[in-house]
Amino acid sequence: MVRRVRIKDHWGERRIFNVRSIIAGAIVATLLLAVAARLFYLQVLRYNYYSELSQGNRVRIEPIPPSRGLIFDRNGVVLADNMPAYQLELVREQVGTRQQVDQSLERLVSIGLLDQDDIPSIKRTIMSHHVYESVPIKLQLTDEEMALFAVHRFQFTGIDIHTRLSRHYPFGPLAVHALGYVAAISAQDLSHIDAAEYAGTTLIGKLGVEGEYEEVLHGTPGFREVLVNAAGRPVEKEGAYKPRLTMRPPIAGSDLVLSLDMRAQRAAEEGLKGMRGAVVAIDPTSGDVIALASTPSFDPNEFARGLTNKQYAQLQDDPDKPLINRALRGAYPPGSTVKPYYALAALHYGVMTPDETLFCPGHYSLPGSRHVYRCWRHRGHGTISMRRAIAQSCDVYFYQVANKLGIERMHEFMSEFGFGRLTGIDIPGEKPGLMPSPEWKRHAYKNPADEVWFPGETLIVGIGQGYMLATPLQLAHAVAGIAARGREFIPRLVVGIRPPGSSAVIHLPVKPESGVPDVTPDQWEVIDEGMEAAASPGGTVANIGVGAPYRVAAKTGTAQVFSLGKNQKYNVKEIAERMRDHGLLIAYAPVDHPKLALAVFVENGEHGGTIGGPIARKVFDAYLLPDKAAAPAGNPTMGKAR
Repeated sequence: MVRRVRIKDHWGERRIFNVRSIIAGAIVATLLLAVAARLFYLQVLRYNYYSELSQGNRVRIEPIPPSRGLIFDRNGVVLADNMPAYQLELVREQVGTRQQVDQSLERLVSIGLLDQDDIPSIKRTIMSHHVYESVPIKLQLTDEEMALFAVHRFQFTGIDIHTRLSRHYPFGPLAVHALGYVAAISAQDLSHIDAAEYAGTTLIGKLGVEGEYEEVLHGTPGFREVLVNAAGRPVEKEGAYKPRLTMRPPIAGSDLVLSLDMRAQRAAEEGLKGMRGAVVAIDPTSGDVIALASTPSFDPNEFARGLTNKQYAQLQDDPDKPLINRALRGAYPPGSTVKPYYALAALHYGVMTPDETLFCPGHYSLPGSRHVYRCWRHRGHGTISMRRAIAQSCDVYFYQVANKLGIERMHEFMSEFGFGRLTGIDIPGEKPGLMPSPEWKRHAYKNPADEVWFPGETLIVGIGQGYMLATPLQLAHAVAGIAARGREFIPRLVVGIRPPGSSAVIHLPVKPESGVPDVTPDQWEVIDEGMEAAASPGGTVANIGVGAPYRVAAKTGTAQVFSLGKNQKYNVKEIAERMRDHGLLIAYAPVDHPKLALAVFVENGEHGGTIGGPIARKVFDAYLLPDKAAAPAGNPTMGKAR
């Protein structure tokens, strides 16, 4: 008999299906409850939080850059102010990927708004900012450039024209090496500044007063909330509900009052026109820098507009080096301008008396040596005393003074006047010059044979040649010390600060130095008389005081660019212009009550009296006779608080 086998159990399958359906339904119900609970949490319990968060997606915080502080001269003439300007800016997150940024920049090059050579530096600047920051890629657009961009505006996403305040220098190149300039914030700048403090700011101070007092001039940025659409463009909210938008106004930077007198500054730069040189004028009673000129100069407005790499390279490669501040960084042999100091040292140490005479046959040799040191006047000065030696700049007289003093005492005494060290002026870039000594030479040379200090080197330093180097600022600072009878002050450019919103200027105190000790009034008088004789008929710079209503004391100097051979003569006609001697001059006036001390340096200018005397006279007249000097016209003056 065949047994029947059940292959399909319908009732069993139905039971399994029912169980599984119940389990699946329970899982779905649980998940739906979880979703409902989450929705209840998000939309009811956390409504306020997420409402504010969603609001943030359509409210953008825009920084408001502060207005940069103004800069005035001592008479209230504006030297640096702010003017509205239009600039092209890019927001990386709105442009898109890095490739899209590159493509946008290339399109700007193709339509002539950017220079191809500037693209690498522009890219570095863009990538150094956050993706949401608006980065300037071209400053101070002209009307033609704005019109050109407007025509092609549809091709660019995330790039637009914005109105900003830009720096403006009404006098252009005048006093640029004292003022400095502002330029676009670079990637290097971003590495050492607080990015939040410079949000929305495109320019930062470089060099001079603009750089040194950046924190004072910059101010504090503000912000405002702006309603934007999905594309990030500002919109006006329609309907009954409008979100509350907040705003914090920026705080402007403080204004600076400088010690500069623009009449004297203009006179100095006009006197140096067409030359490579420097003029520094100081008030000997305070250390205030009345004029600080270095030529050739450059227009700082070009930096504020944004120089291309090609334009900057032209400035750097210019053989006349307009970017170099010769007043602070030009270290040159001071030549015969040091002779009054060595004369004073001889009186101070008692190695010479004022009326003691020496004979100048036109040459000098050390005892036991055949080497001949010549005087600039080949036939000599004959019998000569200290006052006349200063007035006539007799080399032989000062060879003997140096030999009697010795290099150690020369170094010690000259250091009291600031030679060989920084003056401490309140702008960066100063060089210390060099006041040599045997100790210096031992450290400067590694070869033992070169470490020995020779007596002949002392003689050469005695006429301001050899190893000795000084900057025009040091020369002006030192002659101010003579004018003030040994009282010295640290030179300064900034004399006052005016906080934002105030009409009162906070005057900064002068900073006195230790000065030159143990010099008697009679000894100072000898130097005054010798230098005044140099500025009188028969002196080396007689042209400086002709017809002046004040008395002038001065000393000229000539510094060799190269050394002459034993039998070689200096023939200006046979020497290239850049190999000719430098011309120097120091002076102060009025002699009886000095108000201004200055130094003039003209590179390859040959004789200091011939070329420096007229320049110094212009500066003296501009400062001491202000009624006769033309006031800087067409420029605003310091007004009430902003």
